[in-house]
Amino acid sequence: MEEQIQEQTVDGYAPIQFEELPENLREACSRASWNALMPVQAHSLPYTLNKRDIMVQSRTGSGKTGAFLLPCLNIVDPASPVSQVLILVPTRELAKQVEHEAQVLFGNAVTSLCLYGGTRYAKQLQALQKGVQVVIGTPGRVLDHLIRRSLDVSKLKMLVFDEADRMLSVGFYQDMLDIKKFIPKKNVQTAFFSATYPPNVLTVAQNFLHEPKTISLSQGQVHVAKASHYYCECKPMDKDRCLTRLLEKEHPSQAIIFCNTKNNVHYIAGVLQGFGYNALELSADLPQNKREQVLEKLRKGTLQYLVATDVASRGIDIPHLSHVFLYEIPEDRESYIHRAGRTGRAGAAGTVISLVDIMEKLELERLAKFYKIDLMAYQDPSSEEIARLVSERMANHLNKLRRQTTGLERERAKRFIPLIQELAGDFEDIDNMQLLTMLFDKEYQQSLSAREETAPQQAEPKKQNRRPRNRRRQ
Repeated sequence: MEEQIQEQTVDGYAPIQFEELPENLREACSRASWNALMPVQAHSLPYTLNKRDIMVQSRTGSGKTGAFLLPCLNIVDPASPVSQVLILVPTRELAKQVEHEAQVLFGNAVTSLCLYGGTRYAKQLQALQKGVQVVIGTPGRVLDHLIRRSLDVSKLKMLVFDEADRMLSVGFYQDMLDIKKFIPKKNVQTAFFSATYPPNVLTVAQNFLHEPKTISLSQGQVHVAKASHYYCECKPMDKDRCLTRLLEKEHPSQAIIFCNTKNNVHYIAGVLQGFGYNALELSADLPQNKREQVLEKLRKGTLQYLVATDVASRGIDIPHLSHVFLYEIPEDRESYIHRAGRTGRAGAAGTVISLVDIMEKLELERLAKFYKIDLMAYQDPSSEEIARLVSERMANHLNKLRRQTTGLERERAKRFIPLIQELAGDFEDIDNMQLLTMLFDKEYQQSLSAREETAPQQAEPKKQNRRPRNRRRQ
Protein backbone atom coordinates (compact mmCIF):
# COMPACT_ATOMS: atom_id res chain seq x y z
CA MET A 1 0.00 0.00 0.00
CA GLU A 2 1.45 3.37 -1.00
CA GLU A 3 2.16 5.81 1.77
CA GLN A 4 0.02 8.89 2.04
CA ILE A 5 0.82 12.34 3.42
CA GLN A 6 -1.41 15.23 4.27
CA GLU A 7 -1.65 17.42 1.15
CA GLN A 8 -1.24 20.87 2.64
CA THR A 9 1.04 23.84 2.44
CA VAL A 10 2.93 24.47 5.68
CA ASP A 11 5.21 27.51 6.12
CA GLY A 12 4.63 28.23 2.42
CA TYR A 13 6.32 25.00 1.28
CA ALA A 14 4.05 22.97 -0.97
CA PRO A 15 5.24 19.62 -2.38
CA ILE A 16 7.64 20.22 -5.26
CA GLN A 17 7.04 18.72 -8.68
CA PHE A 18 9.73 17.14 -10.83
CA GLU A 19 9.45 19.93 -13.41
CA GLU A 20 10.03 22.54 -10.69
CA LEU A 21 13.40 21.15 -9.61
CA PRO A 22 16.55 23.16 -10.32
CA GLU A 23 18.24 22.06 -13.52
CA ASN A 24 21.19 20.40 -11.79
CA LEU A 25 18.81 18.26 -9.69
CA ARG A 26 16.86 17.21 -12.78
CA GLU A 27 20.14 16.21 -14.42
CA ALA A 28 21.00 14.12 -11.36
CA CYS A 29 17.62 12.39 -11.57
CA SER A 30 18.28 11.64 -15.22
CA ARG A 31 21.58 9.98 -14.30
CA ALA A 32 19.58 7.71 -11.97
CA SER A 33 16.87 7.19 -14.64
CA TRP A 34 14.23 8.93 -12.50
CA ASN A 35 11.49 10.79 -14.37
CA ALA A 36 9.38 11.58 -11.29
CA LEU A 37 9.84 12.22 -7.58
CA MET A 38 8.81 9.81 -4.85
CA PRO A 39 6.38 11.30 -2.25
CA VAL A 40 9.08 11.52 0.43
CA GLN A 41 11.28 13.46 -1.97
CA ALA A 42 8.54 15.80 -3.16
CA HIS A 43 7.53 16.75 0.39
CA SER A 44 10.97 17.00 2.03
CA LEU A 45 12.95 18.78 -0.71
CA PRO A 46 11.26 22.18 -0.24
CA TYR A 47 12.46 22.18 3.37
CA THR A 48 15.98 20.90 2.79
CA LEU A 49 16.49 23.28 -0.14
CA ASN A 50 15.37 26.14 2.13
CA LYS A 51 17.79 25.08 4.89
CA ARG A 52 15.15 23.90 7.37
CA ASP A 53 15.76 21.13 9.92
CA ILE A 54 13.42 18.21 9.31
CA MET A 55 12.33 14.87 10.76
CA VAL A 56 11.00 12.58 8.04
CA GLN A 57 9.18 9.33 8.71
CA SER A 58 8.88 7.02 5.74
CA ARG A 59 9.09 3.28 5.28
CA THR A 60 12.14 1.46 3.92
CA GLY A 61 12.35 1.56 0.13
CA SER A 62 10.30 4.75 -0.22
CA GLY A 63 13.07 6.91 -1.66
CA LYS A 64 14.56 8.41 1.53
CA THR A 65 18.16 8.13 0.25
CA GLY A 66 17.41 10.27 -2.78
CA ALA A 67 15.56 12.73 -0.54
CA PHE A 68 18.73 13.62 1.37
CA LEU A 69 21.26 13.16 -1.45
CA LEU A 70 19.59 15.44 -4.01
CA PRO A 71 19.83 18.58 -1.83
CA CYS A 72 23.60 18.04 -1.54
CA LEU A 73 23.93 19.24 -5.13
CA ASN A 74 22.60 22.65 -4.11
CA ILE A 75 24.15 22.80 -0.64
CA VAL A 76 27.72 21.92 -1.62
CA ASP A 77 30.03 24.60 -2.99
CA PRO A 78 31.73 22.74 -5.88
CA ALA A 79 34.74 25.07 -5.75
CA SER A 80 35.52 24.16 -2.13
CA PRO A 81 37.15 20.73 -1.50
CA VAL A 82 36.26 20.66 2.24
CA SER A 83 33.68 18.36 3.83
CA GLN A 84 30.32 20.15 3.68
CA VAL A 85 27.80 17.32 4.21
CA LEU A 86 28.06 14.48 6.73
CA ILE A 87 25.67 11.52 6.39
CA LEU A 88 25.67 9.10 9.34
CA VAL A 89 24.35 5.55 8.92
CA PRO A 90 24.30 2.57 11.35
CA THR A 91 26.01 -0.14 9.25
CA ARG A 92 28.73 -0.52 6.65
CA GLU A 93 26.26 -2.20 4.26
CA LEU A 94 23.97 0.83 4.35
CA ALA A 95 26.98 3.14 3.98
CA LYS A 96 27.96 1.30 0.79
CA GLN A 97 24.40 1.51 -0.57
CA VAL A 98 24.22 5.25 0.09
CA GLU A 99 27.66 5.76 -1.46
CA HIS A 100 26.63 3.88 -4.60
CA GLU A 101 23.49 5.99 -5.03
CA ALA A 102 25.51 9.15 -4.32
CA GLN A 103 27.99 8.32 -7.08
CA VAL A 104 25.13 7.90 -9.56
CA LEU A 105 23.31 11.11 -8.56
CA PHE A 106 26.39 13.30 -8.10
CA GLY A 107 28.25 12.26 -11.23
CA ASN A 108 31.30 14.54 -11.41
CA ALA A 109 29.54 17.47 -9.75
CA VAL A 110 30.24 16.54 -6.12
CA THR A 111 32.90 14.31 -4.54
CA SER A 112 31.93 11.74 -1.89
CA LEU A 113 33.66 9.23 0.38
CA CYS A 114 32.46 6.25 2.42
CA LEU A 115 33.97 5.72 5.90
CA TYR A 116 33.33 2.51 7.85
CA GLY A 117 35.21 0.18 10.16
CA GLY A 118 36.81 -3.16 9.38
CA THR A 119 39.05 -1.68 6.65
CA ARG A 120 42.50 -0.08 6.67
CA TYR A 121 42.81 3.64 7.29
CA ALA A 122 45.40 4.35 4.58
CA LYS A 123 43.01 4.57 1.62
CA GLN A 124 40.50 6.63 3.59
CA LEU A 125 43.22 9.00 4.83
CA GLN A 126 44.52 9.49 1.31
CA ALA A 127 41.06 10.38 0.03
CA LEU A 128 40.40 12.77 2.92
CA GLN A 129 43.71 14.54 2.30
CA LYS A 130 42.69 15.18 -1.31
CA GLY A 131 39.42 16.63 -0.07
CA VAL A 132 35.85 15.30 -0.24
CA GLN A 133 32.64 17.30 -0.07
CA VAL A 134 30.14 14.65 1.11
CA VAL A 135 31.17 12.11 3.74
CA ILE A 136 29.04 8.99 4.33
CA GLY A 137 30.01 6.88 7.32
CA THR A 138 29.30 4.80 10.38
CA PRO A 139 29.61 6.59 13.75
CA GLY A 140 32.63 4.71 15.06
CA ARG A 141 34.88 5.25 12.05
CA VAL A 142 33.72 8.85 11.57
CA LEU A 143 34.53 9.56 15.22
CA ASP A 144 37.96 7.95 14.80
CA HIS A 145 38.76 10.31 11.92
CA LEU A 146 37.42 13.33 13.82
CA ILE A 147 39.66 12.55 16.80
CA ARG A 148 42.65 11.98 14.51
CA ARG A 149 41.86 15.33 12.85
CA SER A 150 41.94 13.59 9.49
CA LEU A 151 38.29 14.61 9.01
CA ASP A 152 37.56 18.33 9.36
CA VAL A 153 33.88 19.29 9.68
CA SER A 154 34.44 22.91 10.68
CA LYS A 155 32.86 24.03 7.37
CA LEU A 156 29.94 21.60 7.60
CA LYS A 157 26.64 22.82 6.16
CA MET A 158 24.39 19.77 6.55
CA LEU A 159 24.19 16.78 8.91
CA VAL A 160 22.02 13.78 7.98
CA PHE A 161 20.97 10.89 10.21
CA ASP A 162 19.77 7.94 8.12
CA GLU A 163 17.76 5.37 10.13
CA ALA A 164 17.72 7.94 12.92
CA ASP A 165 15.89 5.60 15.32
CA ARG A 166 18.93 3.30 15.30
CA MET A 167 21.46 6.14 15.36
CA LEU A 168 20.01 7.45 18.63
CA SER A 169 19.44 4.05 20.23
CA VAL A 170 21.52 2.08 22.71
CA GLY A 171 25.00 1.43 21.36
CA PHE A 172 25.28 4.51 19.13
CA TYR A 173 23.98 7.29 21.37
CA GLN A 174 27.25 8.09 23.13
CA ASP A 175 29.10 8.15 19.81
CA MET A 176 26.52 10.60 18.47
CA LEU A 177 27.05 12.90 21.45
CA ASP A 178 30.82 12.72 20.92
CA ILE A 179 30.46 13.48 17.20
CA LYS A 180 28.22 16.44 18.04
CA LYS A 181 31.13 18.11 19.87
CA PHE A 182 32.99 18.45 16.56
CA ILE A 183 30.02 19.87 14.64
CA PRO A 184 29.80 23.70 14.36
CA LYS A 185 27.19 25.06 16.74
CA LYS A 186 25.64 27.39 14.14
CA ASN A 187 24.55 27.31 10.51
CA VAL A 188 24.40 23.51 10.20
CA GLN A 189 21.16 22.15 8.79
CA THR A 190 20.14 18.77 10.26
CA ALA A 191 17.86 16.16 8.68
CA PHE A 192 16.54 12.97 10.29
CA PHE A 193 15.18 10.14 8.14
CA SER A 194 13.66 7.00 9.67
CA ALA A 195 10.89 4.45 9.26
CA THR A 196 9.89 4.86 12.94
CA TYR A 197 10.43 7.31 15.78
CA PRO A 198 10.05 5.69 19.21
CA PRO A 199 9.25 8.15 22.05
CA ASN A 200 12.75 8.03 23.55
CA VAL A 201 14.27 8.91 20.16
CA LEU A 202 11.88 11.86 19.80
CA THR A 203 13.07 13.12 23.18
CA VAL A 204 16.82 12.97 22.54
CA ALA A 205 16.47 14.13 18.92
CA GLN A 206 15.92 17.65 20.19
CA ASN A 207 19.59 17.74 21.19
CA PHE A 208 20.49 17.75 17.48
CA LEU A 209 17.66 19.69 15.84
CA HIS A 210 16.47 23.31 15.81
CA GLU A 211 12.73 23.87 15.34
CA PRO A 212 12.41 20.92 12.95
CA LYS A 213 9.55 20.43 10.54
CA THR A 214 8.07 16.94 10.92
CA ILE A 215 6.97 15.09 7.80
CA SER A 216 5.21 11.74 8.07
CA LEU A 217 4.26 9.58 5.13
CA SER A 218 2.05 7.34 7.26
CA GLN A 219 -0.21 9.85 8.96
CA GLY A 220 -0.18 13.37 10.33
CA GLN A 221 2.21 12.61 13.21
CA VAL A 222 5.75 11.32 13.36
CA HIS A 223 5.65 9.29 16.54
CA VAL A 224 3.08 6.60 15.74
CA ALA A 225 4.50 3.22 14.68
CA LYS A 226 2.58 -0.04 14.66
CA ALA A 227 4.06 -3.43 15.47
CA SER A 228 5.43 -5.43 12.55
CA HIS A 229 4.54 -9.13 12.45
CA TYR A 230 6.95 -11.73 11.03
CA TYR A 231 7.28 -15.49 10.85
CA CYS A 232 10.56 -17.39 10.57
CA GLU A 233 10.26 -20.91 9.22
CA CYS A 234 12.61 -23.49 10.73
CA LYS A 235 12.72 -27.17 11.62
CA PRO A 236 11.31 -28.09 15.06
CA MET A 237 14.66 -29.49 16.27
CA ASP A 238 16.48 -26.29 15.20
CA LYS A 239 14.16 -23.79 16.90
CA ASP A 240 16.45 -23.10 19.85
CA ARG A 241 19.43 -22.29 17.63
CA CYS A 242 17.22 -20.32 15.25
CA LEU A 243 16.06 -18.24 18.22
CA THR A 244 19.63 -17.40 19.24
CA ARG A 245 20.45 -16.38 15.66
CA LEU A 246 17.40 -14.09 15.58
CA LEU A 247 18.39 -12.51 18.89
CA GLU A 248 21.90 -11.91 17.58
CA LYS A 249 20.62 -10.31 14.38
CA GLU A 250 17.82 -8.19 15.87
CA HIS A 251 19.99 -7.24 18.85
CA PRO A 252 17.07 -5.97 21.00
CA SER A 253 17.83 -4.21 24.27
CA GLN A 254 14.88 -6.10 25.80
CA ALA A 255 12.48 -8.79 24.62
CA ILE A 256 9.95 -11.36 25.83
CA ILE A 257 10.13 -14.92 24.45
CA PHE A 258 6.83 -16.80 24.78
CA CYS A 259 6.48 -20.57 25.07
CA ASN A 260 3.37 -22.71 25.52
CA THR A 261 4.66 -24.96 28.32
CA LYS A 262 6.58 -24.54 31.57
CA ASN A 263 9.08 -27.17 30.43
CA ASN A 264 9.94 -25.22 27.29
CA VAL A 265 10.23 -21.99 29.28
CA HIS A 266 12.75 -23.65 31.56
CA TYR A 267 14.62 -25.19 28.63
CA ILE A 268 14.84 -21.98 26.55
CA ALA A 269 15.88 -19.89 29.55
CA GLY A 270 18.67 -22.40 30.16
CA VAL A 271 19.76 -22.26 26.50
CA LEU A 272 19.92 -18.47 26.53
CA GLN A 273 21.79 -18.39 29.82
CA GLY A 274 24.21 -20.96 28.40
CA PHE A 275 24.87 -18.61 25.47
CA GLY A 276 25.71 -15.85 27.93
CA TYR A 277 22.48 -13.88 27.61
CA ASN A 278 20.92 -12.02 30.52
CA ALA A 279 17.74 -14.14 30.64
CA LEU A 280 15.25 -15.26 33.31
CA GLU A 281 12.10 -17.39 33.21
CA LEU A 282 8.55 -16.68 34.33
CA SER A 283 5.81 -19.29 34.62
CA ALA A 284 2.95 -20.34 36.90
CA ASP A 285 5.40 -22.50 38.90
CA LEU A 286 7.26 -19.42 40.09
CA PRO A 287 6.09 -18.04 43.48
CA GLN A 288 4.32 -14.69 43.31
CA ASN A 289 7.12 -12.80 45.07
CA LYS A 290 9.67 -14.23 42.61
CA ARG A 291 7.46 -13.24 39.68
CA GLU A 292 7.33 -9.67 40.93
CA GLN A 293 11.10 -9.58 41.31
CA VAL A 294 11.62 -10.79 37.73
CA LEU A 295 9.08 -8.34 36.30
CA GLU A 296 10.62 -5.47 38.26
CA LYS A 297 13.99 -6.24 36.68
CA LEU A 298 12.33 -6.15 33.26
CA ARG A 299 10.66 -2.80 34.00
CA LYS A 300 13.91 -1.28 35.28
CA GLY A 301 15.79 -2.45 32.20
CA THR A 302 18.24 -4.66 34.12
CA LEU A 303 16.82 -7.83 32.51
CA GLN A 304 17.40 -8.27 28.80
CA TYR A 305 15.31 -11.35 27.98
CA LEU A 306 12.25 -12.75 29.74
CA VAL A 307 11.19 -16.28 28.78
CA ALA A 308 7.56 -16.82 29.78
CA THR A 309 4.29 -18.65 29.34
CA ASP A 310 1.04 -16.75 28.85
CA VAL A 311 1.19 -15.76 32.51
CA ALA A 312 3.21 -12.78 31.21
CA SER A 313 1.01 -11.97 28.21
CA ARG A 314 -1.56 -9.93 30.12
CA GLY A 315 -1.26 -6.94 32.37
CA ILE A 316 2.44 -6.25 31.77
CA ASP A 317 3.21 -2.75 30.52
CA ILE A 318 6.83 -2.24 29.46
CA PRO A 319 6.68 0.95 27.33
CA HIS A 320 10.02 0.51 25.53
CA LEU A 321 9.90 -3.25 24.91
CA SER A 322 10.86 -3.48 21.26
CA HIS A 323 10.52 -7.21 20.52
CA VAL A 324 8.32 -10.22 21.23
CA PHE A 325 9.40 -13.67 20.05
CA LEU A 326 6.98 -16.59 19.89
CA TYR A 327 8.98 -19.79 20.27
CA GLU A 328 5.64 -21.54 19.76
CA ILE A 329 2.43 -20.06 18.41
CA PRO A 330 -0.35 -20.13 21.06
CA GLU A 331 -3.06 -22.72 21.10
CA ASP A 332 -5.82 -20.12 20.81
CA ARG A 333 -5.88 -17.08 18.53
CA GLU A 334 -6.68 -14.51 21.21
CA SER A 335 -3.47 -15.35 23.04
CA TYR A 336 -1.47 -14.25 20.00
CA ILE A 337 -2.97 -10.77 20.26
CA HIS A 338 -2.17 -10.58 23.97
CA ARG A 339 1.40 -11.77 23.42
CA ALA A 340 1.99 -9.40 20.50
CA GLY A 341 0.44 -6.59 22.54
CA ARG A 342 3.42 -6.55 24.90
CA THR A 343 5.38 -4.60 22.27
CA GLY A 344 4.60 -1.51 20.20
CA ARG A 345 3.15 0.28 23.24
CA ALA A 346 2.92 4.00 23.93
CA GLY A 347 3.46 4.83 20.26
CA ALA A 348 6.77 2.97 20.06
CA ALA A 349 7.76 0.68 17.23
CA GLY A 350 7.37 -3.02 17.90
CA THR A 351 8.45 -6.26 16.27
CA VAL A 352 6.79 -9.67 16.68
CA ILE A 353 8.59 -12.73 15.29
CA SER A 354 7.05 -16.22 15.42
CA LEU A 355 9.18 -19.35 14.94
CA VAL A 356 7.14 -21.89 12.97
CA ASP A 357 7.40 -25.22 11.24
CA ILE A 358 5.30 -26.01 8.16
CA MET A 359 2.07 -26.81 10.04
CA GLU A 360 2.46 -23.89 12.45
CA LYS A 361 2.99 -21.58 9.51
CA LEU A 362 -0.39 -22.56 8.05
CA GLU A 363 -2.11 -21.94 11.38
CA LEU A 364 -0.37 -18.58 11.78
CA GLU A 365 -1.45 -17.53 8.29
CA ARG A 366 -5.08 -18.38 9.15
CA LEU A 367 -4.73 -16.35 12.35
CA ALA A 368 -3.28 -13.40 10.45
CA LYS A 369 -6.12 -13.51 7.94
CA PHE A 370 -8.69 -13.64 10.76
CA TYR A 371 -7.26 -10.55 12.48
CA LYS A 372 -6.26 -8.81 9.21
CA ILE A 373 -2.58 -8.79 10.21
CA ASP A 374 0.04 -8.05 7.56
CA LEU A 375 2.30 -11.07 8.11
CA MET A 376 5.77 -11.03 6.54
CA ALA A 377 8.42 -13.71 6.08
CA TYR A 378 11.72 -13.41 7.96
CA GLN A 379 14.67 -15.36 6.58
CA ASP A 380 16.47 -17.50 9.14
CA PRO A 381 19.91 -15.85 9.41
CA SER A 382 22.86 -17.99 8.38
CA SER A 383 25.76 -18.65 10.74
CA GLU A 384 28.00 -16.69 8.38
CA GLU A 385 25.71 -13.66 8.51
CA ILE A 386 25.62 -13.76 12.32
CA ALA A 387 29.41 -14.10 12.51
CA ARG A 388 29.80 -11.04 10.29
CA LEU A 389 27.33 -8.96 12.34
CA VAL A 390 28.90 -9.95 15.65
CA SER A 391 32.39 -9.26 14.32
CA GLU A 392 31.35 -5.79 13.16
CA ARG A 393 29.81 -4.99 16.56
CA MET A 394 32.91 -6.29 18.32
CA ALA A 395 35.19 -4.17 16.13
CA ASN A 396 33.07 -1.09 16.92
CA HIS A 397 33.17 -1.92 20.64
CA LEU A 398 36.95 -2.37 20.67
CA ASN A 399 37.46 0.87 18.76
CA LYS A 400 35.26 2.64 21.30
CA LEU A 401 37.37 1.22 24.14
CA ARG A 402 40.54 2.34 22.35
CA ARG A 403 39.22 5.89 21.99
CA GLN A 404 38.54 6.01 25.73
CA THR A 405 42.02 4.88 26.82
CA THR A 406 44.73 7.22 28.05
CA GLY A 407 48.26 7.35 26.68
CA LEU A 408 49.55 5.49 29.74
CA GLU A 409 46.98 2.72 29.25
CA ARG A 410 47.99 2.30 25.60
CA GLU A 411 51.64 2.20 26.63
CA ARG A 412 50.90 -0.46 29.23
CA ALA A 413 49.07 -2.58 26.67
CA LYS A 414 52.18 -2.77 24.48
CA ARG A 415 53.53 -5.43 26.85
CA PHE A 416 51.23 -7.93 25.14
CA ILE A 417 52.34 -7.25 21.57
CA PRO A 418 54.82 -10.18 21.54
CA LEU A 419 52.14 -12.56 22.85
CA ILE A 420 49.59 -11.38 20.28
CA GLN A 421 52.13 -11.76 17.48
CA GLU A 422 52.96 -15.26 18.68
CA LEU A 423 49.33 -16.35 18.90
CA ALA A 424 48.31 -14.71 15.64
CA GLY A 425 51.36 -16.10 13.86
CA ASP A 426 50.07 -19.65 14.01
CA PHE A 427 46.30 -19.76 13.44
CA GLU A 428 46.56 -23.43 12.54
CA ASP A 429 47.17 -24.15 16.22
CA ILE A 430 43.69 -24.84 17.60
CA ASP A 431 44.75 -23.88 21.12
CA ASN A 432 45.90 -20.46 19.94
CA MET A 433 42.63 -19.91 18.13
CA GLN A 434 40.61 -20.90 21.19
CA LEU A 435 42.56 -18.53 23.43
CA LEU A 436 41.87 -15.56 21.19
CA THR A 437 38.24 -16.42 20.48
CA MET A 438 37.56 -16.93 24.21
CA LEU A 439 38.95 -13.47 24.98
CA PHE A 440 36.86 -11.87 22.26
CA ASP A 441 33.71 -13.73 23.30
CA LYS A 442 34.08 -12.75 26.96
CA GLU A 443 34.54 -9.07 26.08
CA TYR A 444 31.59 -9.20 23.65
CA GLN A 445 29.25 -10.69 26.26
CA GLN A 446 30.32 -8.07 28.78
CA SER A 447 29.60 -5.35 26.24
CA LEU A 448 26.05 -6.72 25.81
CA SER A 449 25.35 -6.69 29.54
CA ALA A 450 26.56 -3.09 29.78
CA ARG A 451 24.45 -1.72 26.93
CA GLU A 452 21.69 -0.41 29.22
CA GLU A 453 24.13 1.96 30.91
CA THR A 454 24.29 4.18 27.81
CA ALA A 455 20.60 4.03 26.93
CA PRO A 456 19.53 7.47 25.66
CA GLN A 457 16.38 7.57 27.79
CA GLN A 458 18.60 7.40 30.88
CA ALA A 459 20.94 10.19 29.79
CA GLU A 460 20.76 13.34 31.87
CA PRO A 461 20.60 16.49 29.71
CA LYS A 462 23.02 18.41 31.93
CA LYS A 463 25.69 15.76 31.47
CA GLN A 464 25.43 15.30 27.72
CA ASN A 465 28.09 17.87 26.87
CA ARG A 466 30.70 16.56 29.27
CA ARG A 467 33.90 15.19 27.87
CA PRO A 468 33.97 11.35 28.00
CA ARG A 469 36.03 10.15 30.90
CA ASN A 470 39.66 9.35 30.05
CA ARG A 471 39.25 10.76 26.55
CA ARG A 472 42.28 12.61 25.24
CA ARG A 473 41.49 15.27 22.69
CA GLN A 474 44.12 15.16 19.98
